[in-house]
Amino acid sequence: MAVFVALGAFLMTLAGGWTAQRVTDRRHLVLGLAGGLMLGVVGMDLLPEALEAAGTEVHGVPAALLLFVAGFLTAHLVERLLAARQAAHGAEDHDGRTPEVGLTAAAAMVGHSAMDGVAIGAAFQVGHGMGLAVALAVIAHDFADGFNTFTLTTLYGNARRRAVAMLVADAVAPVAGAASTLLFTIPEPALGAYLGFFGGALLYLAAAEILPEAHHTHPARSTALCTVAGAVFIWLVVGIAE
Repeated sequence: MAVFVALGAFLMTLAGGWTAQRVTDRRHLVLGLAGGLMLGVVGMDLLPEALEAAGTEVHGVPAALLLFVAGFLTAHLVERLLAARQAAHGAEDHDGRTPEVGLTAAAAMVGHSAMDGVAIGAAFQVGHGMGLAVALAVIAHDFADGFNTFTLTTLYGNARRRAVAMLVADAVAPVAGAASTLLFTIPEPALGAYLGFFGGALLYLAAAEILPEAHHTHPARSTALCTVAGAVFIWLVVGIAE
């Protein structure tokens, strides 16, 4: 049952990626919306779940928040190191951005989607009602995941075929994650740690890369409205899921 329901997440992820591909003539709106969706996912979905799951504190600070900061700094350092390495070897990049960063970010989205599938499978182990509730939340926000996966990959200069490949991997990940719960479960503290770290990395990409690019290429009011709309959409999804 969990795997069957996860197929809904598969289709919704593909729908999100397809939408991102079809609106390339409105790139600034796509980037603005993606930034808002990512901000909403981090602030209203990933971070609250991480704080609840991780639980423990390290020197007076919740472990999830420490890992959130670590994820932000890691994303920043990885991007700078890759850019410096390419510059040292005289390699060309895409407007100062390295394709490897886009692929790494998309791979992290795939990992997050796999965890979504694990969440569906674990919820169905508790009961069908719980499983359907969690599946509804996952399916609703997987549209944003597919949208963001394709946008992140192409933003850093990767070819369309790579972006499509990452999108397909992101779509398959929830199904694989749900199927994996037939074999094992992830300890809740480890899941909280992962969500905190991933949330920090995702916020860096949204705040330091996607949103500045959106407003630099086309500083219109509609771009800002798309960002707000993306964050509000995630808020509504989280509220419905609760």
